[in-house]
Amino acid sequence: MTAELIDGKAEAARILDEISQEVERLRRSGDRLPGLAVVLVGDDPASQIYVRKKREDCIQVGFTSQAHLLPEETTQAELLALIDRLNADESVDGILVQLPLPRHVDTETVIERIAPNKDVDGFHPYNVGRLTLRLPALRPCTPFGIIRLLDSLGETYKGRHATVVGASNIVGRPMALELLLAGATVTICHRFTGDLQRHVAAADILVAAVGKRGIVDSAWIKPGATVIDVGMNRDEAGHLAGDLDFETARERAGYITPVPGGVGPMTRAMLLHNTLSAYRQHQD
Repeated sequence: MTAELIDGKAEAARILDEISQEVERLRRSGDRLPGLAVVLVGDDPASQIYVRKKREDCIQVGFTSQAHLLPEETTQAELLALIDRLNADESVDGILVQLPLPRHVDTETVIERIAPNKDVDGFHPYNVGRLTLRLPALRPCTPFGIIRLLDSLGETYKGRHATVVGASNIVGRPMALELLLAGATVTICHRFTGDLQRHVAAADILVAAVGKRGIVDSAWIKPGATVIDVGMNRDEAGHLAGDLDFETARERAGYITPVPGGVGPMTRAMLLHNTLSAYRQHQD
């Protein structure tokens, strides 16, 4: 068995094309265009690349964008004051504060300061709580993008066993909530889980979101399973790789996301999807 690749680039391109068409209709009708503000504190090279790509995505679909590039020594109070200004700015529909933040800034305080209806990352406790209550509003981008990928395959969820390995607030926990919302029977594994192999081997849908290679052995994968690899690591040769050994996983899975080109493009696409959703809510 050789798994079929799940093409995140192609699905993301379809989403961005749909957004572009809607923005063009807004432009022709003379309406205000959706706006995204991106905030970066410090000079982390990876974060700078992410912010640049997000701004390029805005240009591609026709959004207006703001970039607030702040020095490493920016205080928490100064950052919160900027967020307050962006919350009050009617031209801004979405606010994204690039993580990680410098150690002297409390991440949770910053996330909670963003207005929930402008929280296009979907990290605010209000938005996570809505997802928990089966009343989703703005949804965390990576899990939401994974659901869109699974939907594109015709995934049925109901009667299917999904295992999520990794319990972070950004991916693992909201991913479990998304799968539960869709109707799957969900197991979420973390560092205290016993017999990880058994839980992985039982999964019809496996989401590996550990952020470290070698924790999940690809040989454990259930034959024919749908495998989503969220990890972004460097292998021994310095190449980008996921949490799983791709070649071994591909020989066992039915469908699998590549790294790169799987989940990453969907995360960026769903950020713009959320921004457009926030825009519609503001207009209403």
